[in-house]
Amino acid sequence: MNARTLSKLRKDLATFLDDVVGTLGHPRRRRWCDVYLRGLLLDGHRKSIEPMARRLQTIEQGTEDYEQALQQFINQSPWDEQQLLDGLQAWTGQQFGSTGFLILDDTGFPKQGDQSVGVARQYTGTLGKVGSCQVAVTLQFATSQAVVGIDARLYLPQVWTDDVDRCRAAGIPESVSYQPKWQMALAMIRRARANGLSGIILADSLFGSVTEFREQLVAAGCTYCVGIDSTLKVIAADADLGPIPEYSGRGQPPKRPLLVRAGARSPNVRLWVQTHATDFRRVTWREGTKGKMTSRFAAWRIRPAHRLSAGKEPLAACWLLAEWPEDAEHPAKFFFSNLPASTGLKKLVHTAKSRWWIEHSYRELKDELGLDHFEGRSWRGWNHHVVLVLLAYAFLQHLRRGRASKKRSVL
Repeated sequence: MNARTLSKLRKDLATFLDDVVGTLGHPRRRRWCDVYLRGLLLDGHRKSIEPMARRLQTIEQGTEDYEQALQQFINQSPWDEQQLLDGLQAWTGQQFGSTGFLILDDTGFPKQGDQSVGVARQYTGTLGKVGSCQVAVTLQFATSQAVVGIDARLYLPQVWTDDVDRCRAAGIPESVSYQPKWQMALAMIRRARANGLSGIILADSLFGSVTEFREQLVAAGCTYCVGIDSTLKVIAADADLGPIPEYSGRGQPPKRPLLVRAGARSPNVRLWVQTHATDFRRVTWREGTKGKMTSRFAAWRIRPAHRLSAGKEPLAACWLLAEWPEDAEHPAKFFFSNLPASTGLKKLVHTAKSRWWIEHSYRELKDELGLDHFEGRSWRGWNHHVVLVLLAYAFLQHLRRGRASKKRSVL
């Protein structure tokens, strides 16, 4: 966004911040919040504090030291970023509707050195390999028309949480302990739902392959469609596991069907899909920039059975969805979903493929708004920067929605 356009939108930005963040507890704090968002929205290669301050001070000809003020606001000021996220989520529901898709993901921020909070050698899809980086778990809310980033939390590897001195130096609160990414994701979902947002949970196999993650979603009354690893075990939903043996009068009465026993075998997802290769058919799920998005899919009612070999009864029935492109030697993607048993194949495919929104949003969040440009080392600074980037993105989506509404009204 150029300086002229940004200047014209200052009142709109102020109104947006009134609705989402209020005063932030102090007029000066609110003022520099406004300035920081203008810096994120303004055209520029880097969206770290020093270059943003320099650009803004040149354009606005301010007399204060912008860099010092922004450094204090981001790295030292004690405002609570979680309150801003609550405000953003409530506002998102009011502006875009409260029902959509809740899309979980993790994303990497490549970093050199070992002092930036959370940095470690770890795998990230951003690099496609193990590298020195920070990793964030993100939650985005999507409708059929738009997507808004509504939460992002820094993942702390155990090499960090096991080092008390290192955590203290980075300003990590003592209450923060190690959490696997799937547990972070569940906490984010709970918060979004508490703030009025709902919808089908979408996630890739990093989350979806974790049985406890899926089971906790079910316990919370959530509907999901999540990617899974091909190594998970399944059986047919209507598979006959035999009767429960009669009680012999000795020991505990049997509770499991006859065929649920140690050593019982079941196929993994890849083998199941290959065995049912004739079930696939072409499905088009949306119109892309290069034409219709089409591939081959099939779906079956199954029961996850990863612990059947240990004598544990399979889980409740759900959908197994698989994609096998026509030009591929092997099936490419696999999903579990607890959508109703009556759900058609096209609805299953459309739901699974709705994660495409995150590819669109990450391009803007990172390339245009500087999600991964923060150069500080502290926990507070990282969280403050990331939440303000989410606010800047929400503001842009709000503007676009308004423009689209005006076009429709003219037509």
